[in-house]
Amino acid sequence: MSRALGSRTLSSAVSSACVALAALSAPSAATAAPLTPHAQAQDLGATPAAQTVTASLVLKVRNPGVLEAFVAHSQEPGPAFHKFLSLREFTTVFSPSSSDISTITRYLKSFGITVTEVYADRLVIKATGTADAFNQAFAVDMHEFSGHGKRFHRPRHAPRVPLLLRDLLVAVTGFSSEAQFRPMYRSAKAISPALAPKAPVLPKNGAIATGVPGSFTVGDVANMYNINPLYDAAIDGTGSTVGIATLAGFLPDDAFTYWSLIGLDVDPGRLTQIHVDGGGEVSSEAGAIETSLDVEQAGGLAPGAKVVVYDAPNTDAGFIDLFYKAASDNVVDSLSVSWGSAEVLNFEAVAGVDLTPQLLAFHQAFLELAAQGVSVFAATGDNGAFDINVKFNDPVVNVLTVDAPASDPAICAAGGTTTPIVLNAGPGTPDLVVSQEQVWGLDYIENYLVAVLGDSFVHVFFPGGAGGGVSSFWGVPAYQRQTHGLRKTEPGQSIIFDDGSGAGPVDLLDLPAGFAGRNLPDISLDGDPFSGFLLLSTLDGGLQSGNGGTSFVAPQLNGISALVSQATGGRLGLWNPMLYRFQRTFGASPASPIVDITAGNNWFYTGVAGYEPGAGLGVLNVANFAAAIQRETHRH
Repeated sequence: MSRALGSRTLSSAVSSACVALAALSAPSAATAAPLTPHAQAQDLGATPAAQTVTASLVLKVRNPGVLEAFVAHSQEPGPAFHKFLSLREFTTVFSPSSSDISTITRYLKSFGITVTEVYADRLVIKATGTADAFNQAFAVDMHEFSGHGKRFHRPRHAPRVPLLLRDLLVAVTGFSSEAQFRPMYRSAKAISPALAPKAPVLPKNGAIATGVPGSFTVGDVANMYNINPLYDAAIDGTGSTVGIATLAGFLPDDAFTYWSLIGLDVDPGRLTQIHVDGGGEVSSEAGAIETSLDVEQAGGLAPGAKVVVYDAPNTDAGFIDLFYKAASDNVVDSLSVSWGSAEVLNFEAVAGVDLTPQLLAFHQAFLELAAQGVSVFAATGDNGAFDINVKFNDPVVNVLTVDAPASDPAICAAGGTTTPIVLNAGPGTPDLVVSQEQVWGLDYIENYLVAVLGDSFVHVFFPGGAGGGVSSFWGVPAYQRQTHGLRKTEPGQSIIFDDGSGAGPVDLLDLPAGFAGRNLPDISLDGDPFSGFLLLSTLDGGLQSGNGGTSFVAPQLNGISALVSQATGGRLGLWNPMLYRFQRTFGASPASPIVDITAGNNWFYTGVAGYEPGAGLGVLNVANFAAAIQRETHRH
C-alpha cells in the first residue's frame, strides 16, 4: 500500500522538504538529578562477571533535521503529499554508513563482545557478551536486584558512551531485565463491581454490534464513529497490514474466537507473530490480555487486513527494538502500541542538559516509520492527567505528567472518552446518566458514589481516566502551533519519592513551569470501561464485559487507518498534521472529520470547545476523514 518515491525524485523531495519545513519539535532543557524510581528494590550485589548479556546499540540517523522536515512535508497538500520512502531510499539518505558499523563492531570486539545482528535499517546493532565485558565497555556496573517478587539485573549507572562512538550512538540498552512498562487496560469490575456491566452480551440476528455499553464490539465502534459508509463501499482493510507492538505474547485462538463470536468472517491465515529479542511469553502476569485485545480490536475493525504481531520482552531494549524491527521489515501499513511509562521516568539530566537516550531512540524509530508511510498510534494512559502517580506519589500529591511513547511528536496519541451511558448502584438508588460523549475521567463515578453511598469513596478512583497533558520534554510540534486551546506546563510540579527507609522524601525532579510542550492526546475514541467493550482472553477468564482504557483506542485507530488506507489508495503516514489541519479548515461543519468533545474531564483538563488535553481535538468521524484525505490526494 506504500506510495514510495522513485529514485529519481528522492533527492529533490528531500531537498524540498529541507527548505520548506522546520523540524517537528525540539526538546526542553529541564534540570534535575537522575531519577531513581526503583529505590525499594534490594541490591543483591554485582551481576556475575561471566553472565551472558545481549545489548542493543541504537545508532544516530544521518541528516536528522532533513528527516524531520521530510516527514512534515509528506503531509502537506501538494506534489509530495503521501509520497513516502522505501526502506532502501531511507537507508540511502538517513542510515549510518558501513564504516560507522565497522567502527562500532571493532570497539565491541576489543572487549570480547560479538555483534550478532544488524537491523536492515542499520540503526540497531545487537551484540552479545559477558556482563564484565559490557561493564568495561560502557561503565554500567550491572547489579542483581530483587523487587516485586522478581529477580532482575540493571545497571547502577547510565551507560557511558566512549568518545570514539559518541557521534554514532543514540542509546545503548539491554543492561536491564526489569519490567519497566505497563499496559493501558482497565476493567470496570476492578474499579466498581456495583456499577460494572454484568454478563457479556453478544450480537444478535446477524448483527456485529450489540448496542449495549460494556459489551460493545468493533461493530459498535463503527456505529459510533461513522465507519459504516466505508464498509458499505466494500472497504474492509483488504490489501493493508496492521501491526501490533506489544510486550507480551498471547493465544491467537482468542482473537479468532472473538471475531467468530461477533459474526466476523476472517481469513484463518491472516495472522503472523514475530518474536523480537526472544519475546512471546504467554501468561496473565506478562500481560497477554493486552495483546489479545489489541489484535481483536485492530483486526476486527479491518477484517480484511493482515495482522502482524511484534512481541518482545518487557525490557528497555525489547521495547525500543520492537519499533526498529517493524521499520526495518517495512511490512505493516499501520502500527499501534498500548504499553508505556511516565515520560519523566526517562529523564537523565546533568548540568541542565537533558540526556534522554530512550526518548530520543524511540523518536528516531517513529520518524523512520512515518517517513516510510507507516501510521503509528500510542495509548496515552489510564491515569488521567497524573501519569506518574501509580509509580510514585500518594494520590494527594498531584503531579501533572504524561505517558511515553505517546508524548512523542512523531506518533498519534490516542485518548479516551465516555460515551452516553446509564448506570445504577442498586435497588433504591438513582440512575447515573451520562447524556453526551465526554472526556473520560473516573471522577463522575466517584461523585455519584459519594452522593449515593457517602464520602468514604472520595479519591478511591483517582487518577483513573484518559491520559493527557503537556510534555515536559518535547516542544510544541509545528502541526500544533496554530491550534487554539494548547496548554503549557503548570508550575509547582515536582516528583517526590519516599522509599520508606526513614530518610524522608527526596525531590527527584522539578518539572519545568510554563514550558510550551507538545500537547496530547491528538484524537480520541471511547475508552471508558463502563461504556466499554467485550474482550476474550482465555488466560484471564474467557469472554468479559466492561473493558476499556486507551489500550482499546490505539488499536481501534490502527484498524481504522487500514480502512482509510484502502479507501484512499495508499499509506497515510503520520496522521497528526492532517488532523490539526482538518480541524482548522473544517471547523464544526457537518463535513468535518473531527467531532468536538466539550464535557467531562481527566481530573485536571476539562472538555471545552476546541482543543484541550483531555480528549485532544475530539473524536473521529471516519467517513469524513477518508473523504478529506481523498480530496487532498486527488487535488494533485
